[in-house]
Amino acid sequence: MAADARLICRSSDLQDGGRGIRFTIERRGAAEPAFAVRFDGRVRAYVNRCGHVAVELDWQHNEFFDDSKLYLICATHGALYSPADGRCLGGRCNGRGLTPVAVEERDGAVYLTPSEHEP
Repeated sequence: MAADARLICRSSDLQDGGRGIRFTIERRGAAEPAFAVRFDGRVRAYVNRCGHVAVELDWQHNEFFDDSKLYLICATHGALYSPADGRCLGGRCNGRGLTPVAVEERDGAVYLTPSEHEP
């Protein structure tokens, strides 16, 4: 792990298919909202922006999964995304997926990978 990795949350804060954690990243010189969730035992993170229109996905604070807990859903458009890789699965995302954010889980914590600060 790089010395300048930034702590996002404790590993125990993310339960499979449960609430996510919001955090901020630096992209192209601006702060952008992002989120991390756990799916199939692995932590996944994405820029918090629908592939259709630049709106945040969560339908309630830190709630990104649909009722089935199998898909990430845009609260505004109902677009469905794969939590495993962020690709568009249906709805108004028109094939545009979520932008991944590199994270690393180790020693009971989740960290933002430094290379993702400014892609």
